Amino acid sequence: MVKPDILFKYFKDLSRKQIEQFEKLYELYSFWNGQINVISRKDIDELYERHILHSLGIAKFCTFKPGEKVLDVGTGGGFPGIPLAILFPETQFHLVDSIGKKIKVVTEVAKALGLENVQASHSRAEQITDKYNFVVSRAVTRLGEFYPWVRGKFVSDNINALRNGILYLKGGDLTEEIKESKLKAELYPLSAYFEEDFFETKYVVYIPQ
Repeated sequence: MVKPDILFKYFKDLSRKQIEQFEKLYELYSFWNGQINVISRKDIDELYERHILHSLGIAKFCTFKPGEKVLDVGTGGGFPGIPLAILFPETQFHLVDSIGKKIKVVTEVAKALGLENVQASHSRAEQITDKYNFVVSRAVTRLGEFYPWVRGKFVSDNINALRNGILYLKGGDLTEEIKESKLKAELYPLSAYFEEDFFETKYVVYIPQ
């Protein structure tokens, strides 16, 4: 059984309920991955490091506030939205993906965990009409292509210490991609928070609105 101990190394103030929810994720994703492939089969045993802790890298950079609304674009099987929803139970998360069977996994995982702060939609980001404090995503496409999907989807009031905007998880050398996008993007290395080799070239890209 793969254990979530790596999470507890970096997040020490979890409630008993949150610990139990994180512990259930391996069993849930192992089951659903057998039905619908949402995680690379060779990656399932690295679920806690490469998918859940990676998703929670956003939480090391930004603490979401109660009542804030967060849109997760191209969530796939629920990353980064599901781990963040466990960590911030008073923040509302809307997880969207254009592939219906992936949203089925998100819906079933959220239901099994009792996550009442998760809404899942089979939709393209461009079709979403609500407005949010933050948009999160994990390497769905190049930043220059991603930004038009979510432009104009932000509420004007800022209640967070961090200005409303995009929090994008991506790896590698992003210099050219950011230059090409013409966006005012700020790079924050996850290696500043996590010591595992996997995070050496991983970043949170923050684009304030």
